[in-house]
Formats: sequence, structure tokens, C-alpha cells
Amino acid sequence: MPDLQGMDLLAAFTQELELCNVAKGEHVVVLTEPTSRDDYIAAAFGAAQSLGAHVLVLTAPGGSPAPLPSTHTGAGPGLQSVLADQVAQDTLKRADLVVDLTREGFIHAPVQQEILAAGTRIIFVCDAPEVLIRNMPARADKDRVQRGVDRIRTASTMRVTSAAGTDLTVELRNSAPEFQVGYADDPGRWDHWPSTMVLCWPEISNGTIVLDKGDIVLPFKEYVRDTAVLTVSNGQIVDVSGGADARMLSYFLDDSDDKWARYLSHMGWGLMRSGDWFATAMYAKDEIMGMDARAYAGNFLWSTGPHPVLGRDSYAHLDIAQRGMTITLDGEPVVSDGALVDDLVTEG
Repeated sequence: MPDLQGMDLLAAFTQELELCNVAKGEHVVVLTEPTSRDDYIAAAFGAAQSLGAHVLVLTAPGGSPAPLPSTHTGAGPGLQSVLADQVAQDTLKRADLVVDLTREGFIHAPVQQEILAAGTRIIFVCDAPEVLIRNMPARADKDRVQRGVDRIRTASTMRVTSAAGTDLTVELRNSAPEFQVGYADDPGRWDHWPSTMVLCWPEISNGTIVLDKGDIVLPFKEYVRDTAVLTVSNGQIVDVSGGADARMLSYFLDDSDDKWARYLSHMGWGLMRSGDWFATAMYAKDEIMGMDARAYAGNFLWSTGPHPVLGRDSYAHLDIAQRGMTITLDGEPVVSDGALVDDLVTEG
């Protein structure tokens, strides 16, 4: 029987690859593992062919070096089989575009930077079909996220506050601001479909982060039910207090046996206006990465563990998405009580 779901997704994947500037004669590699979705493989293959590209499917053995189940956690350690195979790496480096359909991706694997340095574009795809289609990016989104990056680049301090008690001050010097926009259109560009967010990689932050009820902790893909208070000193979580959620966080940080587990990593805010905060509750944990929460418009997203700017390799990666926050850059708000400030949502 033909793969009808793959056919149904063909239009969406074709639109995505058009955003990735796939052109006639380019070489597209669809990177998969045995548990990758067959319908996504078919749709990506068909989309690349329809745009006149040369396309091949590279299936590598599964298996992650991270000590976590591969349930779309966002840790992005890559496949052990690719990390240990120079031929596979060389194939990816020679591609114009890699459509990464592996379960975890390679975002925090050093080999990905080598592949990008060769000029290869990489688009990572792993969320559920409805999530991809509902959050289809647009060309104009790139202007929106770039304005956010420019704001961070010219600011010295970010301050994050909330009615629940968060009050965090972040030094932005040398924080390497960047964005995700949902498509990889430039040589050497990695991106994630879907995503629309601004982020940076600071070293120094101090204050208090209060996780309020309804915030989302990833990769647990759980909503916070009891307030948790985290004390941050010089970029490190030095205390976690509260109820069951605080205890769960403490267990994770302690059990990881990772020296960088309690250090903050990237932080920023989402601009994906089509994001659905309730998607985390509506899918099984292995069906989604959680990009609706990570890129939700007006959220505050912060993380722990890996920090490529500072050379920190870590598998103890938490992404925590919070609503109702106010984010200011040198005193000027970019998010106010969980709502984007207008100058970052005006279409460019």
C-alpha cells in the first residue's frame, strides 16, 4: 500500500525545502535512523526531487551517546554511529542540505559544527505533523528574529522579572546572540522546523528564577504543579527549593553526575505566534520535541548544561519555558508580562 501520509505531507515538506532555498541540481541528504518516521522520509525525498535536487537517504544505526532515553529530549548529542564514521560525516559535509530526521539531532554534537563549516545547510525535523504544519515559518520571520538578535547585541544587560518573584539579571557581553527561524537558507546554517526564537549564551547571571504553576520543564515534558525557587549565582544554580517539582529538578541535576549540570546555558524568548502552549499535554512524550513550548511567542526560555561559547560539553540539558515574564534589555522591554512588545512582531 502506498504511503498516503507521506503523500499528504509532501506539500508541507516542499514548502519547507523551498524556504531552505533548495535549487535544481543541489544535493540533498535525508539523514535517518531505523526509528525515523517513514512518512517524513518519503515526504522529504519527494519534496527534494520535485525541486530538481539530487537526493539520497542515509540511514545510520540508532544509538545515542547520551545517558538519556531518545524521546526527543532536545539534548542533541547525535548518533554514535555517525560520530564514529568518517565516511558518513564526509557524505554530510558534501551535501548542500541535510534534512535531519533523527530522533535527537546533532545540535550539541561538535561534529555538527564541522559539517556546517563545510557550507552544508541542516534542517532538523522531528515534531508531529500537525505541529509542523501549524507552525510553518514564513520568510518575514527572519526579519523579526534578526531584530531581536540586534537588540541583544547592542545591550549590556538583560533583566527578567515576574509577578511570581523571578528577578534575574544577565550580563550580555560576549553572549553570542543568535536565532532560530524554522528554515536553513544560508550556507553553513542549522535550523529547526518549527521554531521562531531569539537566544543568547551568557556566562554571568545572578538572582532568582521562580518556576510558576503551568510553566513547562523539558525534556520531562511536564507542567509545573508546585512553585519552585531557584537561586542563581554567577551563572550557577546554587539552590533549589519548593515542593515536588523542585525535588524532581534537584534529583535530575544531582543524578546527572555532570559538572556543568547546574550552570545556565542559553536563554531568550519565543516569537512563534502559532505556538500552542497546550501541545505538550496533547501528545505522547515520544511524539514531539516540544517546540510549541520552546518557541511560544512571549515566553522566557532558559536552559542548563551545554554551552558551546564557553566550551562546555554536557548531556544535562534542561529547557524550561515560562509564561508571564517581563524581559528588558538595558531597561527597555521586549516582552511585557508574557506579551511580545510591538517592535518585534511588526512584519518586515
